[in-house]
Amino acid sequence: MQLPLSAAVAARLEILDECGSTNTELVARASGADAENWPDFSVIVTGSQTDGRGRLGRVWVAPPGQTLAISVLLRPRLPAGEPLEVEHYGWLPLIAGIAMTNAVAPLVPMHSVRLKWPNDVQIDGRKVSGLLAELLPGGRAVVIGAGLNLTIAQADLPTSTSTSLALNDPILFGAELADRALAGYLTELGRIYTEFLRFGADPESSGVGEQLRQLCSTLGSQVRVLLPGGDELLGAAIGIDASGRLSVKKSSDGRVVAVAAGDVTHLRYE
Repeated sequence: MQLPLSAAVAARLEILDECGSTNTELVARASGADAENWPDFSVIVTGSQTDGRGRLGRVWVAPPGQTLAISVLLRPRLPAGEPLEVEHYGWLPLIAGIAMTNAVAPLVPMHSVRLKWPNDVQIDGRKVSGLLAELLPGGRAVVIGAGLNLTIAQADLPTSTSTSLALNDPILFGAELADRALAGYLTELGRIYTEFLRFGADPESSGVGEQLRQLCSTLGSQVRVLLPGGDELLGAAIGIDASGRLSVKKSSDGRVVAVAAGDVTHLRYE
């Protein structure tokens, strides 16, 4: 797999013919004896991931040659060189979700591309990409993994609510589609990430908060949130707070709950 546009964007790009999990691979390399050779914005990518992981421990199904599995290493530092405090790390996967949404949209110009909180990218309400962030040991770096469905046929999709770029008449095909999609994602991620750090990790001054509100289809929706501990929350998604958490107004008593992580379903009432 040749990705010349993407190689020009990444600080380091490793293309693997096959990989169990690009996140696991990049975490190991970036925290091992060779860590100094894996700078901020290093990338591992494969078209054949055999043991991918999604949020809440789910398996990410990725047929060989029909998807991209992408992992990006971020070693965030503020303008004066000090490491970004871990309390701000919750914005990094949200930034990646914004970046992937922006990258997918021009490839399928006749369709609506939105971001379901926290970081599922959807075309006309169907998932084309999901992201998963993992902290490195020591907590001063994070690997953000993304899976992007490129050419999966309808019959081979992992769920009835999934889709692929090829099912939505993309303007590019084959290897060019993979390279343009990845380069677009890395370009957008680098741009937004840089601005976020330049403004001291302030989501409003950097524009990240507004971008998220503009792209997020969850806001204004009635939602069911499956929380990591197994509890369920029903209510209206009314906002995103300063930490990137989803604010949900509970249907039962009107209290507003801040959700840091969870599996969100948009409810449709007739």
